[in-house]
Amino acid sequence: MITDWDSAYDNAGHIEGGAAYPERWRARAASFRESLPEARCRRALAYGEGPREALDLFLPEGAPRGLFVFVHGGYWRSMERGLWSHLAAGALARGWAVAVPGYALCPQVRISAITGQIARAVDLAAALVPGPIRLAGHSAGGHLVTRMGCADVPLKAAERLERIVSISGLHDLRPLMRTSMNADLRLDLAEARAESPALAEARAGFGLLCWVGARERPEFLRQNALLANIWRGCGLETRAVEAEGRHHFDVIDDLCDPESALCAAALGELRP
Repeated sequence: MITDWDSAYDNAGHIEGGAAYPERWRARAASFRESLPEARCRRALAYGEGPREALDLFLPEGAPRGLFVFVHGGYWRSMERGLWSHLAAGALARGWAVAVPGYALCPQVRISAITGQIARAVDLAAALVPGPIRLAGHSAGGHLVTRMGCADVPLKAAERLERIVSISGLHDLRPLMRTSMNADLRLDLAEARAESPALAEARAGFGLLCWVGARERPEFLRQNALLANIWRGCGLETRAVEAEGRHHFDVIDDLCDPESALCAAALGELRP
C-alpha cells in the first residue's frame, strides 16, 4: 500500500546527482545542434500562437525515411524543447527526420490543453515530412504520445502512425491527484480519467512499446506494464521492457545511439 504519494512519483529525489541532469542535457543538446549544418536544423517552427507552441525539426542527409517525434517530460510543468535536441541523434543517423516539440506548461494550462497542442505539433511535422510516423516520449511525454494513440484525440496524421514508444510513461493519471504537484496540474477526477490512456479506447493500426528503466520507482514500473497489458487486450501489438541498470533520467540515453536496442525498436526496425 502506498502512503507517501509524493515519494512514489519523486524521480530526482531517488537518483544520485539528480538535480544536475537538466544542465547536462542542455549542454549536450546545444553541442548536438552546433554539430549540424544550418540547413538540417530548423528551429522554432510555430504550430500555434503561444510562445511555447513551436517545434525544432532535424533533417537527415538525403530524403527522410519518415518522421520520428520526441516529446519531453517534466510532469507537464517544467522543461523545454531545447534540452532534448541530442536525443534526435540515433534516429537521424538511421535516416529519419526528427521533430522535438515544446508545449505550454501547467498551471498556465491544463493537461487536456497540452494534449491538443501535441496533436497540432505532430500534424505540422507530418505536413513537412512525408512517410511513416513514429512517436516517442519520456515520462509526461510518454503520456502525451500515448494520448495520440487514443481514438478521442483529433490527429490528422493518424493514418500514418505506425509506432508509439512510451519511455517511463504515465498512463493512469488518477494517482497524481494524491501528490502535492496536483496544485499545479489541477487534475480532478473527470480530467484524470479522460486524460488517462489506460482508460481510453485505442486507435487501430500501430504498435506500442512501453520502455522503462529497471531501477525506476515502482510506480513507473507498474505504469509501464499497465498500458502494454491493457492495449494488448484491445487488439494492439504491444511489448513492455524493463531496461537493466537504467533509472528515470538515463533511460532515454540510448535514443542517442543508432545501434541501441531502444533506437531500433522505437523506429520499428525490431518488433514492438
